[in-house]
Amino acid sequence: MKISTKGRYSLRMLLDLAMNQSEGYIALKDIAKRQNISKKYLEQIVPLLNKSGLLRANRGYQGGYMLSKPAAECTVGEILRLTEGSLVPVSCLENDCNQCFMAAECMTLPIWEGLYKVITDYLDNITLQDIIDNNPAINGDDYCI
Repeated sequence: MKISTKGRYSLRMLLDLAMNQSEGYIALKDIAKRQNISKKYLEQIVPLLNKSGLLRANRGYQGGYMLSKPAAECTVGEILRLTEGSLVPVSCLENDCNQCFMAAECMTLPIWEGLYKVITDYLDNITLQDIIDNNPAINGDDYCI
């Protein structure tokens, strides 16, 4: 599995909003500048995140975006599913009911099911707040002895 640029940039955008939530609505140009991401690219990502309910938008003067829920409630798994569509490592796991004609005899199916479980368990248990809290550069733990 390879996470696309859209997935990585969406995560960075939402992290930026979480870290700057005290400023209220944040303009895309400010996020683009801080994250070194093209504003045009962010404009393509916003409708997807907005439609999902992760963002709140405000138009006009002092307009911009903010998270619609606390950073502690936004998981990396949720964000990546929105942008990537799925986190499954093989196509036969796309549906709840595996319709592969080889499913009953497939010796490798348990490997892919296990990998999928590990991926989802891991990503669904990391929130935007966890990332912020565990970043030494943000929390002042950036020191040398």
